[in-house]
Amino acid sequence: MIQRIQSLYLLLAAIFNTVFFFTPLYNRMWEDPAYWISFSFATAAGLALIVTLISIFLYGNRKNQLMWVRIAVFLQFVALGFSTGVLFTLGGFGPYLWDEILGELLLILALVGQLLAIRGIKSDIELVDSINSGRIR
Repeated sequence: MIQRIQSLYLLLAAIFNTVFFFTPLYNRMWEDPAYWISFSFATAAGLALIVTLISIFLYGNRKNQLMWVRIAVFLQFVALGFSTGVLFTLGGFGPYLWDEILGELLLILALVGQLLAIRGIKSDIELVDSINSGRIR
């Protein structure tokens, strides 16, 4: 399971998503007067973390794992969109918001990890299919 590079990418994405919950951007998000934004943001980020963790253990069925990682990428994009919106309501990317920008960077790094995992899973699927097609002939 952990020998596969995509499992390591997914583990790094899960770590980045977990660390995000302890950043000032996450704390500042709860100060927003519109509660639905805070709740939606936390839900999307939490679901992205959970789906990423679940997909690590689906290594036996690569096509199923690929589907779950794609769902995690979608949820990560939603969380990234909410965090960008919250960051801009704080005043944009100024020198006084470095801690919040680092929180945004963690979400971007988690997304990159998930996208690299998709690439690794696809290459595994292609490798297995090429080996299987060689046996059929």
